[in-house]
Amino acid sequence: MGMMKEFKEFAMKGNLVDIAVGFVMGAAFGKVVSGFIDGMVMPVIGKVTSGVDFTQLKYVMQTGVSEVKDASGAVITAAVPEVAIAYGAFITTVINFIVVAFVIFMVVKAVNKMKKDEPAPAPAGPTNEEKLLMEIRDALKK
Repeated sequence: MGMMKEFKEFAMKGNLVDIAVGFVMGAAFGKVVSGFIDGMVMPVIGKVTSGVDFTQLKYVMQTGVSEVKDASGAVITAAVPEVAIAYGAFITTVINFIVVAFVIFMVVKAVNKMKKDEPAPAPAGPTNEEKLLMEIRDALKK
């Protein structure tokens, strides 16, 4: 039973719960941004770039070939898959990252601005040694 109690204490610590909530919110926010970029931003960019669909941009290193069969159904030539570098999808992902990073930056900046500055701690009083030295100094002045 001790292990369950330790786990409960660990799980209920404020920082862990905050991190979990932040993680879930971040994942949901990432999907919202992806939907926004894919559905609204990339079509506009495609229109500006003369109708280029970024998701279809790729560099084909080897063209794919479908399999060839004879009349009896026997495979004469096996299928060869296309080998390509899909750099258009990478560009879209980079744009998603930039938008998410900018929004997170703005949120952190706003939170830091809202935090109240803690007042500087009052200077500590003199130590016992300093008090004794001040008494000796005052006594010598007399």
